[in-house]
Amino acid sequence: MRLGFIGLGRMGANMVRRLLRDHHEIVAYNRTPERTREIMAEGAEGAFSIEELVASLPKPRIVWVMVPAGDATEAQIQELAEHLEPGDTIVDGGNTNFHDDVRRHGDLKAKGIGYVDAGTSGGIWGLQVGYALMVGGDPETVQPLEPVFHSLAPEGGYLHTGAPGSGHYVKMVHNGIEYGLMQAYAEGFEILHASDYTLDLAKISETWEHGSVIRSWLLELMTRALKAQGQELAGIKGWVADSGEGRWTVQEAMDLDVPAPVITLALQTRFRSRQDDTYTGKVLAALRNEFGGHAVKPE
Repeated sequence: MRLGFIGLGRMGANMVRRLLRDHHEIVAYNRTPERTREIMAEGAEGAFSIEELVASLPKPRIVWVMVPAGDATEAQIQELAEHLEPGDTIVDGGNTNFHDDVRRHGDLKAKGIGYVDAGTSGGIWGLQVGYALMVGGDPETVQPLEPVFHSLAPEGGYLHTGAPGSGHYVKMVHNGIEYGLMQAYAEGFEILHASDYTLDLAKISETWEHGSVIRSWLLELMTRALKAQGQELAGIKGWVADSGEGRWTVQEAMDLDVPAPVITLALQTRFRSRQDDTYTGKVLAALRNEFGGHAVKPE
């Protein structure tokens, strides 16, 4: 298929490479022209404006948007919609809030433009192993795009999840689960690290990859990190960002009256990682000193 692709960051560029490898024709655009020229050298066609991109596509046009969620995606889709025509389709592959998907779907449908939300998981490894795709949208809009989805996903890794917004909804919960899994691994390895035993954490992690009930791709990545960075993970500051999906998952759990203590606590722990010291910690230390005479550390 021939489609436009907007956004050539770490994931976007590799997605284009995977599509090119499967003989799709890609017209690529990035706000930074250098990125566009780089992917052109690998076989994609380049566009240096939205007008040029749209003009390079046959009708009905398909344009995949892969830019940071939030204002950047909103602005890009609005600009794109000004140049598209009835029958064209926009695919949002970023980490958009599903409420925004529902709104955009309605707004674009009024103009005759299709909208598909494609929750995309795979990170920087997607080029090699494929991307898990959770796709929401009207069946008549989604089905013609399935050759693209099957090229990006490994076998069994693509699902049309249902109505508009459902793809990013499923991806949101996926990322919430990821928060909890990562937190459990982090706490377990911290216990091992603090142990009185002399333990090789990389070898332990690698052993767990074989037959253990906690084996996973995340554990393989843990082994990789420990081997590359060393047992002390030197040079890595314990500051952990969140891209929004964890917050949205916790909010959705509250809205649905669903208890989600593990995911919620994992999210709160990420917030804690961004503080060198906290007033909460000061209060806890002060109270322990007051009622039990426990030592406090001076600043």
